[in-house]
Amino acid sequence: MNTRLLWYLSLFVVLGRFQPVGLASAEPPTAPNFIVIFCDNLGYGDIEPFGSTVHRTPHLQRMAREGRKFTHFCVTAGVCTPSRASLMTGCYSQRVGMHTNPRDGQVLRPVSPYGLHPDEKTIAEVLQARGYATGIFGKWHLGDQTPFLPTRQGFDTFFGIPYSDDMTYATGQRLGDRLDGNRWPPLPLMRNETVLEAPADRDQLTRRCTEQALEFIESHQGRPFFLYFPQCMPGSTRAPFASERFKGQSRNGPWGDAIEELDWSTGRLLDKLVELDLAEQTLVIWTSDNGAPMARDMASPSRGTNRPLHGRGYTTSEGAFRVPTIMWWPGRIPAGSECHELATTMDLLPTFARLAGGADSSHGTVDGHDIRPLVFGTPDAVSPYASFCYYDQDQLQAIRSGPWKLFLPLTTFTKHPHFRPGDPPHPLLFNVVEDISCTTNLAAVRPEIVARLTALAEAWRRELGDRDRPGSGQRPPGYLGDGKVPVPIRHVPIRQ
Repeated sequence: MNTRLLWYLSLFVVLGRFQPVGLASAEPPTAPNFIVIFCDNLGYGDIEPFGSTVHRTPHLQRMAREGRKFTHFCVTAGVCTPSRASLMTGCYSQRVGMHTNPRDGQVLRPVSPYGLHPDEKTIAEVLQARGYATGIFGKWHLGDQTPFLPTRQGFDTFFGIPYSDDMTYATGQRLGDRLDGNRWPPLPLMRNETVLEAPADRDQLTRRCTEQALEFIESHQGRPFFLYFPQCMPGSTRAPFASERFKGQSRNGPWGDAIEELDWSTGRLLDKLVELDLAEQTLVIWTSDNGAPMARDMASPSRGTNRPLHGRGYTTSEGAFRVPTIMWWPGRIPAGSECHELATTMDLLPTFARLAGGADSSHGTVDGHDIRPLVFGTPDAVSPYASFCYYDQDQLQAIRSGPWKLFLPLTTFTKHPHFRPGDPPHPLLFNVVEDISCTTNLAAVRPEIVARLTALAEAWRRELGDRDRPGSGQRPPGYLGDGKVPVPIRHVPIRQ
């Protein structure tokens, strides 16, 4: 029996275990549209609905006023590639082999032989099987070789860049032989599998991707669609990019310029849905792939802020994993509401699948949950997570259960939001609901919580691994194969 047939049979079996909870009035009569706006490195405190006083984000203010804020919405990694893999597959990146790789470390670089395994089922593939048009506009970052491109992972249309905007020819030249830097091409702007421009004009990425996304909505207004909009900005560079209209206009330099253009982009999409009478048929989710890196002086907002959460991006801190999230669906989601329960990007695949008509997890081992009760504000709805993991690459550093987050006592680590090399290993326990900035270690006064979360962590280690200890539930990443040399993406002139 082939793999795809086994997968669909597993969907059928898994579906029988899920029943809608109090959602009869919230279920749409037909398959809804889905739009996911996934910003790059934007912090918890970078937009007005989550407390920013330096960035003007009126369209996100409107989105929050008409929709629902999620204050405990998490990604599964503090950096790009693993975070995006989890959103696409509904799994921890450790499960699908995208948390690290032998050559590139934690994120994929250009001309890597690795990518998201073609056998993994993405949100796009699940929805495509239900008759959806699927499009991605922006930053992919799950493999730049042909077998790993979005057009091979369930997307009908791709317009954007295959990896981070700072992975340029100039950066590669500075790296030299390290990470094959000498082979990095100019940053390619692609349509499907063809390079339109190289180098891409980074100032224009937000504007051009927005225009393409609007065209996609126009072209597919007569059928259900999934629009994945992984924005390229604020990005990974110290000075993000913005078009002429926004450059130099914010009160926070290039970072603020980029965020205010992202807000403009979101407003354009919402307005288009209203104009085409699609708003009440479309669930729009706005979030970020991880927290902001923040400046050396963490009081400065010049590289974003995760305040009032603790820590910077690229770690296992709350500031890295908990991201600003707003969901908008007029007539379905209660306006002006907030959800304070833990939910994650892994939940989008099973939730969208159920809303689209019944399909659910891939291989029966998806880690996300159907969170329709949280999305629709069902009374007394609670988080479906008994526990949630915080990995740094292949090291489990922390675990959360309910309001409690335990940083495990570790003898070695590459980086840590609370410990420094040489610190004696000891547990740190925070109530991340009451102590949002993680200031008070309660491990000594709540030993029973430490013991319970330690046991949960050990169960996850058996499943997803830890350092040199493989997990029983892990699957391999995509790999070109021994002896196959990855090919740099080159500019192919387009015939006029």
